[in-house]
Formats: sequence, C-alpha cells, structure tokens
Amino acid sequence: MDKVIDLQIWQLAAAYIFVGILLFIVRLRGIPREKEIIISSIRMTLQLILTGYILIYLFDNSNPFLTILAVGIMEIFAVHNIFKRVKVKLSNKLKIIIALSMVAGTTLSLLFFIFVVINLSPWYDPRYFIPIGGMLIGNSMTGISLGVSRLVEGMTDQKHLIESALMLGATSKMASKGIVDSAFDSAILPTINSMVGMGIVFLPGMMTGQILSGTSPVTAIEYQIAVMLGIVGSVALTVMLFVQFGYKTFFNEQHQLNI
Repeated sequence: MDKVIDLQIWQLAAAYIFVGILLFIVRLRGIPREKEIIISSIRMTLQLILTGYILIYLFDNSNPFLTILAVGIMEIFAVHNIFKRVKVKLSNKLKIIIALSMVAGTTLSLLFFIFVVINLSPWYDPRYFIPIGGMLIGNSMTGISLGVSRLVEGMTDQKHLIESALMLGATSKMASKGIVDSAFDSAILPTINSMVGMGIVFLPGMMTGQILSGTSPVTAIEYQIAVMLGIVGSVALTVMLFVQFGYKTFFNEQHQLNI
C-alpha cells in the first residue's frame, strides 16, 4: 500500500489561496459576499478540526451509545439547518413532519445499509457508522430543503387552483397531487444529476479520499457505488415521507385549504 502524503501546516495554509481568489473575484464583480465567504471558511476550518478530534476519541472508544449519540446530533443539526435554509414560513405542524421524516427516512436507510449491505460487525463501529450516516443525513437534508421550498411555494402560489379543484369535488390529495409530485421531483433531481456525472465528470469525495489513503480503486469504487445507492434510497424515502404527510398540514379535517 502506498504511503499517504501528510500535509504540513504551510501546505494546508497554501490551499487557502483559493479562498483569496474567490474573494478577489467577488470584490472585482461588486458582489457583496466577502463577509459570508470569510465566515464560511473560518467555520468550515474550525468545525472540521473539532470533528477530527471528536472522531479520534470515538474511534478509540468504540461504544454503541456514543455512536448513536453522534448520529443523533447530526440529525438535530440537519433539521435545524433545514429550518434555516428554507426561506418560506413554516407552520409548527410542517416542522414536525420535516423532523420526523428526516429521522425516520435516514435511520431506516442507515440501518438497512449497515446490517444488510455491508453487514458491519459490530454494527456500531464508528469508523463506518458515523461517516455513512453523515453522508445519508447530509444528502437527505439537501433533498428535503428543496422539497420543502417547492411544496410551500406551490401550495401558496397555486392556492386558487387547489380551491377550484376542491369546489369541483376533488379531495385534498387529488387537488395537490401535481404540487406534491413537483416537490418530490425537485428534491431528488440533484441526486440523480450526481449519479449521471459520477466517475466520468468527477470523482466523488469518498472515493477520492479512499484512493488517496492507499485503498485499491476497485474497492473504493465498490464502496462508492454502494454508498451512492444508499444515498438515493435515503433521499427518496425521506422526501417521500415528507411530501406524503407534509401536504396534509395545509388542509383541515374537512379537506379545506387553511392557508
């Protein structure tokens, strides 16, 4: 196995020249993003350093409780980020649906992946459980964020069409079917696009990391295929749960629109 190249501090610092290039471009174009770019770069650096030390501790102290706790914290932050990223107003009922969909969809997908796809032993091994869980949760978070925006905007912008359908005798499910389908499609489209270009247009991060660490490209590809399919399943299940229950929060028990 080839030796992994250790990055020196000065080499890592040199990589920040790319942030400087971005700052120069946005300043040149008059785009007011300098502060956001700097804060994002600092947060990314500090968060990753902290995560690194936490993972070292978890890897050295393998424990099912700590592993579940780590994934649970990921879920909490993912749900919180969805609420922050979505620019439309969310009702309390819809927030609950978002949280439950995220937890249920990602948990079921992760457990299936751990117990069936890779048959991990022990099942709580943090070297596998946490990174895979993070990838499923992160991609599902992006999917639901897109789905939430499209669903809320669709229900609001097409309110008159929904009410017309209800007046003609349609149920709330029938009246909102087009909006629900559009929200689901928007949510899964980025994942599908990633699959199309993977391996030809770009090499995924996990696969690149394994190859750089000395893993055989064939082994890295096998894991990448498995993980990508797991991501597809997690995003699809999570978003489906959300849209199927989320649209109901816009109607009362008499199938009347309440927005």
